[in-house]
Amino acid sequence: MKKNWLEWTVAGVSLVMVLATLAFLASDALSGPRKPPFVELTLKQPESHGNGFLVPVVAENMGGQTAEGVKVEVVLTPSSGEKETAGFDIDYLPRQSKREGWVRFDEDPRRGKLEAKVLGFEKP
Repeated sequence: MKKNWLEWTVAGVSLVMVLATLAFLASDALSGPRKPPFVELTLKQPESHGNGFLVPVVAENMGGQTAEGVKVEVVLTPSSGEKETAGFDIDYLPRQSKREGWVRFDEDPRRGKLEAKVLGFEKP
C-alpha cells in the first residue's frame, strides 16, 4: 500500500522531534560539572488560620544539581514569650526549581522575628 503525503509529513515531524530531544539531552549531559545544590528560602506574608498562624515558605534551588530530603526550619522569636520552632521536609528539589511549604505557629508571627534556614539536604 502506498503512503500518502500526510503520513510522510507526520513521520518527518516525529523524526525531527525525537532527534531534537536526543540532542538536547546529550548537550545537557555533556555540559560539564554542575554547581552543587544551593537552597534559598523566602518567607511570605503570615496568615491567620483557625487557632494559629500559617507562614508560607518558598524554597528555591539556585544550584545546578538536585537536592533530596531538604530539611527546612523556621524560628519565631516573639516580642514576649518563648521561641517557637516549626519546619518541614522537601523530598525532591530539582535544580533551578521552587517548592512551597507552610509552617504553623501559635503566636502571631507579625509581632515577632522570623528566621528560616536549611538544616541540610542530600545529593542523589
